[in-house]
Amino acid sequence: MAQKSLIDRIFGSRPHAEPDEYLELDLGEYEEIVEEEPAGTYVKVAELINVSSLTSLKDEVYKGNIVIIDIAHIKQDRVTLDRVVKELRQVATDIHGDIAGLGEDQIVVTPMSIKIDRKKLGASAY
Repeated sequence: MAQKSLIDRIFGSRPHAEPDEYLELDLGEYEEIVEEEPAGTYVKVAELINVSSLTSLKDEVYKGNIVIIDIAHIKQDRVTLDRVVKELRQVATDIHGDIAGLGEDQIVVTPMSIKIDRKKLGASAY
């Protein structure tokens, strides 16, 4: 009990959240925008609504950026989804990059020299 009191005094006590409650996090206080120096590689997040925006996403990968694409809107159209995945896989192959799915609704495409490790951090070895 003495250790808990000491820890509570150092870090402060936190109210215990019920398992069914959600905690709102304001991540804005942790974000910092540094505009002094441009980065060599950016992580770009995109939402693919239709095939017409695919060209700009491919251009970002060709520029050396990592692109995370939300494909939830096109997932129901199997023909469109297959076309998009095929074209993105070709981009990754062309530039010696990598491509992988993140869950069911996202795809990550990386440029040359950046590979995607398919093992989750903290997961037990199999």
